[in-house]
Formats: sequence, C-alpha cells, structure tokens
Amino acid sequence: MFDYIINVSGYILEGSIVTFQLYFATAIFSVIVGIAGALGKISKIPLLESILSVYTWIFRGTPLLLQLFFAYYGLPVLGITLQPFPAAVLTFVINYGAYFTEIFRGGIESIDEGQYEAAKVLGMNYRQTMSRIVIPQTVKRVLPATSNEAINLVKDSALIAVIGLGDLLRAAKVAVTRDFSIIPFIIAAVFYLIISSVIVTVFRKLEEKYSVYE
Repeated sequence: MFDYIINVSGYILEGSIVTFQLYFATAIFSVIVGIAGALGKISKIPLLESILSVYTWIFRGTPLLLQLFFAYYGLPVLGITLQPFPAAVLTFVINYGAYFTEIFRGGIESIDEGQYEAAKVLGMNYRQTMSRIVIPQTVKRVLPATSNEAINLVKDSALIAVIGLGDLLRAAKVAVTRDFSIIPFIIAAVFYLIISSVIVTVFRKLEEKYSVYE
C-alpha cells in the first residue's frame, strides 16, 4: 500500500506541473491587468471607465467554465485557434484580472482624500503620491480579498481538465479509473490543501509586513 501511495503521488505530482504553470502565469499577469484596470477606472476618463465597467461586468458575471469553453471552442469559429494551455492562461488572466480590477479599485478609493492633500502639501507629484503613500496602504487593505482569490485560483485550475489539459486533478482521475481506487483522489485533496495552506501562510506574512501602514 505504501509503495502504491508513493507511485501514485509521483504520478499526480507530474500532472501538477501544468497546474503550477497556470497558477503562476495567471497570478502574475492578472495582477498586472488588475492594477492597470483599477487605475483606468479611477482615471476620470469617461470612455475608459465605461469600457472597463463592461469588461468587469461580463467577466465577473459569467462562469469561468463558460469563458474557458468560449476561448477554446468558440474562438476557432471566429478564425482564432488556441492550443489548450494558451487558451487556459488567456481565460484565467482575463477572468481574474476583472476581479482584481475591482479589488484594487476599491482599495485605492478607500484611501482618505486627506492622504492626497498631505502629499500635495509635501510637494509630491501624482506618481510619488501613488507609490509612496497610496499604494502601500492599498496593498494592506486588499490583501485579505487577494488572498481569497489566490486560493480560489488553486481550486479553479481544476477546470482546465475539460479542455484536455493534464493537470493535478486529471492525473488523479486517470489513476482512479485505472486502479479502481479512491486513494488518488485523497492524495489530490491533500496536495490542494497543502498548496492552499502555503498561500494562506504567505499572505499572513504579507499582512504582518504591511501592518505598519495602518
């Protein structure tokens, strides 16, 4: 039994490579999209605000699975064909970027106007105000919501199995079907719990680090 658990764990870990690749690609690029989107929504440019509002409305209001189907099965109808992994990354980045846009926008707008006025009195320009005063305080305030999204991303990554990508969950499912045992599912659950626990720990450390800004 022990040898079986070791062998299956190794097989599932091989499948988790795709999960980690998707996770880190989404985490990096969706945060960039979220920051850009948040700055756009507070830019006071009506057209840009309207476009970003429609973007967040669509991608927060429709299922991620539907968006994944559209990227992989729908875009070819329009003459755009993507391989499974690029389709997954594109879908996840756009989807999570929409959520991060609203999270970061709310965080920035929660900063008291007095902070901006104080920075102006000190002779800071807009860039200095944002980088030295606003952003550090915003990071502290959005960390809990960002942590939740980071954990959700781990679980949502299992959706890529529907377009044929061999992720952690799909590897476990193959092992269950092959061996007629539920042990692979239990091992997969343990892996997901470990990953989520690591994420929670990282964000807890970040909250302690940025607590100085409160």
